Amino acid sequence: MPEIIFNGPEGRLEGRYHHARRPNAPIALMLHPHPQYGGTMNNRVIYALYQIYVRRGFSVLRFNFRGVGRSQGTFDNGQGELSDAASALDWMQAYNPNAAGCWIAGLSFGAWIGMQLMMRRPEINAFVSISPPANNHDFTFLAPCPASGLLIHGEQDTLVPVASVDKLANKLSSQKTISIDYRILAGADHFFTEKLDALTGAVDDYLVKSLRNQAA
Repeated sequence: MPEIIFNGPEGRLEGRYHHARRPNAPIALMLHPHPQYGGTMNNRVIYALYQIYVRRGFSVLRFNFRGVGRSQGTFDNGQGELSDAASALDWMQAYNPNAAGCWIAGLSFGAWIGMQLMMRRPEINAFVSISPPANNHDFTFLAPCPASGLLIHGEQDTLVPVASVDKLANKLSSQKTISIDYRILAGADHFFTEKLDALTGAVDDYLVKSLRNQAA
């Protein structure tokens, strides 16, 4: 899990990168929760996601948004963080020019950033969006949503009501060209405090099925 430093829009960004042994392996970018509420690339959910993708043969990058850890810059209400994510994807693509696919995965604020990046980067062909903050962030830009993916939310999330994510999932699922796997995990809160195993199991299950379908 080598530490890396790469150039972002406002200075250096800190990350951890795993390079797959398999030639032309798919790539995956992990995006952490809100920087002003303790979100970092070492968040336990983000770390667990990182490990899932590593086990499934991906080249994987997780990194700190500007102003977090050793990443330079200051919080920019999402606009700058979206630019950071684009720089992270650029860095990964430079090392993996012939990647077989491109996934993005994010938790909470990171899910919101990830969905925006997906709208700007057509090479992203699948996503995992966990605890998307659909109650206080605008997701109307997903019109249409450019890729299929997995939405996971906690049944007992007190920060983002399930109803707001239901509405987002229904909107995305109504689009004919994509498929949304929407799962509500019983007993889980916003950060899956006591339900990390259930979360990782759901993500791994989706990843295995998606890779199998792509290979068919």
